[in-house]
Amino acid sequence: MTSSAGAPARIRIGSAPDSWGVWFPDDPRQVPWQRFLDEVSAAGYEWIELGPYGYLPTDPARLSDETRRRGLSVSAGTVFTGLHHGPDVWERTWAHVAGIAALTRAMGAGHLVVIPSFWRDDRTGEVLEDRDLTAEQWRHLTTQTERLGREVRDRFGLRVVVHPHADTHIDTEENVSRFLDATDPDLVSLCLDTGHYAYCGGDSVELIETYGERIGYLHLKQVDPAVLAQVVADEVPFGPAVARGVMCEPPGGVPALEPVLAAARALDVDLFAVVEQDMYPCPPDKPLPIARRTREFLRSCGGPGRPDTPTGPEK
Repeated sequence: MTSSAGAPARIRIGSAPDSWGVWFPDDPRQVPWQRFLDEVSAAGYEWIELGPYGYLPTDPARLSDETRRRGLSVSAGTVFTGLHHGPDVWERTWAHVAGIAALTRAMGAGHLVVIPSFWRDDRTGEVLEDRDLTAEQWRHLTTQTERLGREVRDRFGLRVVVHPHADTHIDTEENVSRFLDATDPDLVSLCLDTGHYAYCGGDSVELIETYGERIGYLHLKQVDPAVLAQVVADEVPFGPAVARGVMCEPPGGVPALEPVLAAARALDVDLFAVVEQDMYPCPPDKPLPIARRTREFLRSCGGPGRPDTPTGPEK
């Protein structure tokens, strides 16, 4: 998303079902979707993501009515892919992507967040495949992601933003750089998740400064360094690590979000920055107070050009 000619760029802050402990379309440990919508609006957010497909209503008319009357708009949908397996998985992948992309577009959003498949189960820790891709698998990953970016753009008018994620093959600084260097910037952008990138040892500010033209979307998240050190030492899978509290409430963890937002503002492009504090499962009354405090913290991260305001002199 680029700023229109003559208009100052801005960062629009949103939140997501993930910050309410929602990881699955249906789970008794998750809050009902109506409560999520009520509370994300009450916390002061105007933008949301769809979350796992099927959690929110999938009928565009109903979802539009539910979001509109709460003053909410949708910034993106999310899909999971295993494109490193090559052309053989394309038809199955597209069947999964197309329905989500159609709803995303119908809701007026412009982005589709693409998360690579996990190399180990995020709940049980079962190793599903090798954590390192072969050269052929890397070629499949990059070429098939470009194909996905082209099809999603041409058929739905959406921008694909690939999300580096713990326990996937696009995770560390080395792997993120390798992926970006091998893909077409016109077809594939990056959803930089500050928490996942820190979890995997990366520096978000350095990534923004190095690959600024590839940054198409942000997820704002922090990790607790002490918990992270322990889960890395114990080789804990991502799901149990979240249950241990590895993702924490800002500003109590790393990376510091003020310099991340400053680096993003320096790109001079419009961006969404969506808060995602992984905390599945969590007590139903826990998310709203955290969401309110996080929103106020993010309001304080700036001055001129702060999130949700135009860059340039204060009015």
